[in-house]
Amino acid sequence: MTFRLLPEWAPQDAVMLTWPHQNTDWASILDDVEPVYVTLCQHISQLQSVLIVAHDEPLKLHITKLLLEADVDLSKIIFVVTPCNDTWARDHGPLTCANQQGELVIKDFVFNGWGNKFEAALDNAINRSLVKQTANPLNQYKALDFVLEGGGIEINEHGTLLTTSECLLNPNRNPEYDKQRIESLLKDELGAIDFLWVDHGYLAGDDTDSHIDTLVRFAPNNTLVYVQCEEQNDEHFAALSAMEKQLMSFKTSQGESYKLVPLPWPKAVYNKEGDRLPATYANYLIINRTVLVPVYGDKQDSLALSQVQKAYPEHTVIGINCLPIIHQFGSLHCITMQLPRGFLK
Repeated sequence: MTFRLLPEWAPQDAVMLTWPHQNTDWASILDDVEPVYVTLCQHISQLQSVLIVAHDEPLKLHITKLLLEADVDLSKIIFVVTPCNDTWARDHGPLTCANQQGELVIKDFVFNGWGNKFEAALDNAINRSLVKQTANPLNQYKALDFVLEGGGIEINEHGTLLTTSECLLNPNRNPEYDKQRIESLLKDELGAIDFLWVDHGYLAGDDTDSHIDTLVRFAPNNTLVYVQCEEQNDEHFAALSAMEKQLMSFKTSQGESYKLVPLPWPKAVYNKEGDRLPATYANYLIINRTVLVPVYGDKQDSLALSQVQKAYPEHTVIGINCLPIIHQFGSLHCITMQLPRGFLK
């Protein structure tokens, strides 16, 4: 009875958000960032539940007040009160697998702050609290002694797993595992059948060691959505051109080429310290019948939305201003994790 990681466009119960607070690196820009979280709650709650991880009870009350002021339907909001270091739900959140009977296994991998770059012990414990407080008791739960972040992998409806060698083969994650052993584990634990390893690709300001969700995404029907840089003077040009060439060489299990949908390249965005920020349109979130796409007040925003629409023709596509989010070096997909149908009580 094979359990397989579900593609993001599978039906969902909820989206998980871990809310930023004063004890995180977001503290100085909370006034800019919290409205983005509220906007996400407004959109998501119209289609499904929003599960919000709140650091403590005072923060839960604060969030509730913000959502009430924004006319969010609180019956669609589920709170899990548990301490957290940061807010990157994509990477500390659970990965959920299903079998053909619709039974679920919630997989809890280790989150080590992207190779021990940041303190993450509290974030690594969130899933246990989440499962205990909110998960359907019929679901299985399995904790694994293997470092893996949700932003580091993509899977499609055929069981093909997409990742980057820069991330999964990095010795700061699982130094005792080589490529063959990693593939074996991901076959066993996530039901992967085939693998596509992206060997090129880079995003300035990215702490994750080239997570795939900033570079290339799966869409249904053997489609790859990817960032394309045509600016030869841009520092990303060489790596992303090499990535594009590799994507053109990838074949499906039937030996066919993938349909490629390129996303435009926004102009460079910098913070006050002069650091380039990771503005990428690939970091979108798929929810029930809708795709929420990060936009940055850039002239390429409208083209990005139309390209995403080509990849997901049966979904509504909505742009979300994520300029405040990239000041902490991530974007929309990074701060969210979908919880598939059947996950919740």
